[in-house]
Amino acid sequence: MKIAVIQETTQMSKNKALFKATESAADKADEVINFGVFQGDPMLSYVQVSILVGLLLNSQAVDYVVTGCSSGNGMDIACNSLPNVTCGYLPTPSDAFLFGRINHGNCASVPLGLNYGWSGELNLKYTLEKLFDGPMNVGYPQDSADRKQRDTLMQQKIKQIAQTNMVDILKKLPTEFLKGVYMKKDVLEYIFKNGQNSQLVNFLQNNL
Repeated sequence: MKIAVIQETTQMSKNKALFKATESAADKADEVINFGVFQGDPMLSYVQVSILVGLLLNSQAVDYVVTGCSSGNGMDIACNSLPNVTCGYLPTPSDAFLFGRINHGNCASVPLGLNYGWSGELNLKYTLEKLFDGPMNVGYPQDSADRKQRDTLMQQKIKQIAQTNMVDILKKLPTEFLKGVYMKKDVLEYIFKNGQNSQLVNFLQNNL
């Protein structure tokens, strides 16, 4: 599993803690890549970062994204508006454990400002540990696992029917909005090198 870490600009100071907690929790991952947002990167809102999340997952350059914003909610909503992204809002370890077992997600949004406070890095650490604690997507509780699996697969099918694809989305978004997204060169270069979705990769290469 390849996991990307990326958060919006206003929570830049939490990036090291987010990356460290993810890397420690997902110690069996093939690779954990830190995309910031870093000092010197363009100012990116949570909506712009959600587009980068969508590009990373839809290009199949990575398998999972750990992200966040001040509350975690905005990023969760923005990511879930995109095709092939199932994002969970994970403020606590129990939320993370249940999402990891039940919802077949590929993105986790954590609060990096709201209720962070003293020992906030510990809650972040424990939350991500529970997300990656053992086999994922096996259902929970055990006596309801089969039903939970069926429900989740149906939800994914509905999402596929209801949503379009990243290329069509990019074509319809304002140029000014996408300017900051396309300035995040480390994400784009990683997609060009590792992306498996040739349609999306080719579109990006030909339209930047």
